[in-house]
Amino acid sequence: MSLFLKNVGQRFGDKQALTGITATLEANGVSGLIGPNGAGKSTLLKLLATLAKPSSGTILLDDVDIVRQPQKMRQVLGYLPQQVPYDAHVTALAYLRYIAALKGIAPREADRQIVQTLGLLHLNPSNSTLLGDYSGGMRQRVGLTASLLGDPQVVIVDEPTVGLDPVERIAVRNLLSSLAQTRIVIISTHIIEDVEAIASQLLLLTDGQLHFQGTPAQFLDKASGHVWEYTLPRNASLPTSERISGMQERSDGIHIRMIADEAPVANAVMVAPNLEDATLDFFESQAVRKG
Repeated sequence: MSLFLKNVGQRFGDKQALTGITATLEANGVSGLIGPNGAGKSTLLKLLATLAKPSSGTILLDDVDIVRQPQKMRQVLGYLPQQVPYDAHVTALAYLRYIAALKGIAPREADRQIVQTLGLLHLNPSNSTLLGDYSGGMRQRVGLTASLLGDPQVVIVDEPTVGLDPVERIAVRNLLSSLAQTRIVIISTHIIEDVEAIASQLLLLTDGQLHFQGTPAQFLDKASGHVWEYTLPRNASLPTSERISGMQERSDGIHIRMIADEAPVANAVMVAPNLEDATLDFFESQAVRKG
């Protein structure tokens, strides 16, 4: 199964939200969509989920035009929006049973899927707490469970780990990674660490344009030779440059990680980039080109 986008654009009045998006998304690996706020990530996901129609371009699911035939996508789709819809006055189990009924899933099979998925996400299906009293992270996991009912073959999730603690984030990542072995799985997130942990394909969107599509390793290569690390004494004045990708206090002082074309200080050592470094390097390079 594959998704193919060709010259996809979206305009809202005078604002061009997306321009000329061409990409191929396939099963057997998580596709990670990253970019700054306002880049167009959520807009693109809504087009893929057939919640909106593009102003221009084509979106094909296995050669079927889902702009003209959205039902072809909706029959196989599991979609988690950025804001999870829920009824504050029901329990998670009642809510999920209702979603399962809407999807036409038989009650016994629905309960099996609900119990299994909630368990993988560390939630108790017999909890009598109402959804309105759940934390945001708990509701996020209930929303993800709802999106996965019916065994969808295309899974699109927008900021699925917002509000989750580290253990819960890992559980969500592991579940999505497992699903991606046989399905198209697309995750949009600001948490670069989540993309780095599970994505086999990376898409970088900024200003409504796709600037990179490839493997994380290929993206990291672009930052090779641009990442430096050096150590400052604990009582030293800390630098404030926007090119700093990290500061960490260790036993020998404060380790500064910085993006630069050459050594920023005499004792700086070149280090291998991580995905956060590479992303910052891209945006810094883009700012230089614009400026």
